[in-house]
Amino acid sequence: MGEQRTDYQYTLNLLSKEDLQIRANAFESARQTSNKVMEEVLGKAGYFIQIRKYPHHILRENPLASGAGADRMSTGMAGAFGNPIGHAAQVRRGEALFTVKVNKKDLELAKKALHRAAYKLPKSCFIEIIENKY
Repeated sequence: MGEQRTDYQYTLNLLSKEDLQIRANAFESARQTSNKVMEEVLGKAGYFIQIRKYPHHILRENPLASGAGADRMSTGMAGAFGNPIGHAAQVRRGEALFTVKVNKKDLELAKKALHRAAYKLPKSCFIEIIENKY
């Protein structure tokens, strides 16, 4: 989101503190909240946000019958491949989840946007700030 160009002064990365799985809906919620913070102040041309992980992993569930007569209908765990119920990204410790590129005057706003995104994710994260040298 935003405008992708190469002359931004700072790059901020939101990094994971632990190994975990993040569902696609959590990523989408984090993307929306961080993008809204940036877009309201800077417009669409004053920043660049990139999601660095994609939810490739398919989550599956073996539905077990419950209630009256469930013992005659259910096969238990025999052939339990499961039905797809969602997607998730598998994240390792220290991997970047989001990247934000801004100029120096907008550095605090970018930190605020990444903190808001981190609230929507299941585990704690930290922000790495890199000054771009040209």
